[in-house]
Amino acid sequence: MSLYTPFRYDYVGSFLRPEALKTARADHEAGRITAAELKAVEDAAITELIDKQKAAGYHVITDGEFRRATWHLDFMWGFEGVGHKPTEHGLQFHDEAAKIDDTFLTGKLSVTTHPFVEHFQFVKQFEDAQTVAKQTIPAPAQVLEQFIMPVNRAQTFSIYDSEEALVADIVYCYQQVIRDLYAAGCRNLQFDDCTWGLFVDERAHQFFAADDAELARLQRLFLEINNRAIAGKPDDLVINTHICRGNFHSTWACSGPYDAIADLVFAQE
Repeated sequence: MSLYTPFRYDYVGSFLRPEALKTARADHEAGRITAAELKAVEDAAITELIDKQKAAGYHVITDGEFRRATWHLDFMWGFEGVGHKPTEHGLQFHDEAAKIDDTFLTGKLSVTTHPFVEHFQFVKQFEDAQTVAKQTIPAPAQVLEQFIMPVNRAQTFSIYDSEEALVADIVYCYQQVIRDLYAAGCRNLQFDDCTWGLFVDERAHQFFAADDAELARLQRLFLEINNRAIAGKPDDLVINTHICRGNFHSTWACSGPYDAIADLVFAQE
């Protein structure tokens, strides 16, 4: 059996949280249980999930993202220089606003030991002759988008004096995390990327507060940051991309055909 994704059949890697896990996270946030007690519940839920993944015949295992509040923001919170707080307005999806934390820069981006490396190591122990562990993280472009969207631009550029300096720090952080994941035994990495869906949506100009020329420039920039982040990766580290249109309570963030970005993302990324 191949040790590398994608397999003939696969899944994105995120699963619905079991009730016991949701209760434990709420109890931890309210101060009723400790971080260690929450981790024990997470460990048990992930172990049970992996048993189900194997029983279903999948050749790839993940932690279901059970240690995260959201699919992408927790990864950003693992960097120094990133802050977050409960949102007042949320992020508008097609049918409702997703009440996810407002996430913004508090200083220059850097990383020491990212918590997702430890998350991967827990899953890695369950590999066997038929299964390999996959780590999912948001694409570099997703991090860049978070901090240059209109709602965050003023705060971001009060810290960074140029877009290039911000891009350089994101690239550096990703290359460090990729090295650490590889050293921990990761050979299957998945970038999750909603940025391309924003570009093809009819509201793209509104999302980025940009005209056609600026949208075209941003598309090239997002392509560049993804490619720079994986430059020099080990040959036996496979990186796949899941392009997503957003999902919250089965509603979506954006829609539209890939025509506008196909020549970039499918041919050059």
